[in-house]
Amino acid sequence: MNELLDRLRDPFREFPFADSAWVVGGAVRDAFAGIASTDADIVVRGDAESAAGSLARATRGGRFLLSKTFGSWRVHGGSLPFTVDITPLQGADLTEDLSRRDFTVNAVAVPIRNGVVVDPYAGQADRAAARLRMVDASAFRRDPVRLMRLVRLARQHGFTPEPATVAQARIDAALVNDAPPERVMDELVRIVHTAEAWRGFELMDEIGVLGALVPQLDEAKGMQQSANHHKDVFGHVMEVVRYTCELVADPEPVFRSLAPRVSDHLATPLADQLTRGQALVLAAVFHDVAKPATRGETPEGYITFIGHDQLGVEMAERWCDEHRTSRQLARFIADCVRHHLVLGFLVRHQPLSLRQIDRYLRTVEPVQVEQSVLTVADRLAARGPRFRQSAIDAHLALSREVLRVHFDQVDNPVKLPIDGAEISKKLGIEPGPWLKDLLVALREEQLVRELLTSEKAFAFAESWVSKADMRAFEHRHRPNRR
Repeated sequence: MNELLDRLRDPFREFPFADSAWVVGGAVRDAFAGIASTDADIVVRGDAESAAGSLARATRGGRFLLSKTFGSWRVHGGSLPFTVDITPLQGADLTEDLSRRDFTVNAVAVPIRNGVVVDPYAGQADRAAARLRMVDASAFRRDPVRLMRLVRLARQHGFTPEPATVAQARIDAALVNDAPPERVMDELVRIVHTAEAWRGFELMDEIGVLGALVPQLDEAKGMQQSANHHKDVFGHVMEVVRYTCELVADPEPVFRSLAPRVSDHLATPLADQLTRGQALVLAAVFHDVAKPATRGETPEGYITFIGHDQLGVEMAERWCDEHRTSRQLARFIADCVRHHLVLGFLVRHQPLSLRQIDRYLRTVEPVQVEQSVLTVADRLAARGPRFRQSAIDAHLALSREVLRVHFDQVDNPVKLPIDGAEISKKLGIEPGPWLKDLLVALREEQLVRELLTSEKAFAFAESWVSKADMRAFEHRHRPNRR
């Protein structure tokens, strides 16, 4: 027995339940592969609640009921070196319990005290061959979240799903929507965490799970686009996901000297156990989700997707709500989808003034960095008959320029020599929406001209007010004199 397996068994050897208990599942799989685990699954013949109680008391840890359906208890903290889940045997004996598990590599049990490894489904041979094989044809029907786990284990450990398992996954793919959405999201997040996460989405598509989770992506298959694109809508989305993953992993080829700043920003934790860069990968999946619903064609035969950015926001938000993501992650994805076209429209107007760049940055706030990465990925994935390298070069140059300005503003924030309260008081007008508009105009003036004194700033404010439509101004912002 190896050292890692001994580490898994040691905390339990002296307990009365140890004579009829086994370590099972992923911890055993990882230990044989030389990977230390942060948790352990224990099956006991008998009362799991009693076993959990005695373990918690001895280790001064906490315990709680993990699953009423399976009678599982979790023990954690105290002197325990890892989290422990204790479950009673599911079935008449250990072999029947293992028959109900997902994949053969996870259907291996090691007795806590003495005895041989129990491996009735050749899980050890499959692990050695890096083969992912379902224990039973009913595996996915028993627990549809296993469809997502298939992808995650394949990407995490380099397993190759064997043909019969892939075929059964395709048959059962639609069942993924019957799984608890929180568990689906947990597996999806783990897939996004893997290296070259785009390959995980490719495997999700191969077994039919991606289209089951996001039906619009299935609708996008075979949907022709304009001559700017070399792939159908679905192929384009998958390519954007790939480029996004590559840019998050290494922004230097595109963003050059700005790459360290881009990497640091994207490595910042966002929400739902995702960094901003990892969350951006999900945003890439949804950036064109509304194209099937908005596809049109002009009398001249030009294909359009008018409004797919705005409708895409609604679709992405609805999906996030259905899958119980945090509001922060949902807002992030929505912001990325909402503005993913804006920079592309500005490329043809280069060179942009500082004022124009600042307005763009304020439009896409707070996802300025993410938008630059996403719009580059989107542009790199569009190489149709109308493709011109000069157009791509211009797009990448503008992306670098807007980020240069953004990081400069982060390091040197624009500061006004006069605040809104002072302006309102001097003008004798109550604060209101007009003041926000004026402060934006003052900020732009400070950015491009540097209003160094409060006198100059107030003079600009007086001039700005004097040029406003006074009747509309007074109607909208008339002071309350009651």
